[in-house]
Amino acid sequence: MQISEINIYPIKSLGGISLNEAVVEEKGLKYDRRWMLVDDNGRFFTQREFPQMATLKVSLESNDLKISNGNDSLLIPFSENEDGEEIEVVVWNSKLTARTAKNDINEWFSDALQTNCRLVQMNKNSKRPVNPNYAVHTDQDTVSFADGYPFLLIGESSLDDLNSRLENPLPMNRFRPNFVVKDADPFAEDNWKKIKIGNEIFYIVKPCERCVMTTVNQDKGVSEGKEPLKTLATYRLVKKDGESKILFGQNLIAEKAGETIKIGDKVEILETKND
Repeated sequence: MQISEINIYPIKSLGGISLNEAVVEEKGLKYDRRWMLVDDNGRFFTQREFPQMATLKVSLESNDLKISNGNDSLLIPFSENEDGEEIEVVVWNSKLTARTAKNDINEWFSDALQTNCRLVQMNKNSKRPVNPNYAVHTDQDTVSFADGYPFLLIGESSLDDLNSRLENPLPMNRFRPNFVVKDADPFAEDNWKKIKIGNEIFYIVKPCERCVMTTVNQDKGVSEGKEPLKTLATYRLVKKDGESKILFGQNLIAEKAGETIKIGDKVEILETKND
């Protein structure tokens, strides 16, 4: 088994970037979801409410993020805006501080989405803990502005299995993984507990619960109905604590930071849930 895709999403819910290699950091891959758009109350924006966010494309320059909206583009420095306001922001049940971007950047995004918003960057020293029920290193495990965990992995064959049941096959970008694994059996990742990718060890801590974002066409920025959720619900639905969840993909936590993951890296299974 090998890594066939590495993806990051520097600004939460905007377009993703496919890379040949990426550095593992405690909060997730380098640059992954370190920025996000928020409303006047500091609450995060996503494609759930603003599917057109998908059409804002992101690329990495030498010292900046480049955001493109059609022929219009914007550069956002990697470095923190030291003059920016430090505000409290909200991601689901998490509250933490982040620093706002310059006014011209906020105005650009507000114009692009036709709604008032601000871009914020996660402070380097911010600590947003993962759910302690799924932590590996107790209170040391942290996450970026991602929904809940630092890394998301999906097997190519799992998507192939889903697409074999769909009238119109979907690309992997509907599910926004960080890592895609080839040459594994469909949904083999469900049974993994501890794996090694290249020189990095990861713990598989929790299945990923899927939502309406999977219905958003990432090229057009529009929701296209009930798929793939309708089909996934026929064979990937579980009930827990009185709630129904549709599962697709696995959330990971790294054993340590600093390693570089590359396309083609071998994926080794160190421990399964049956061990």
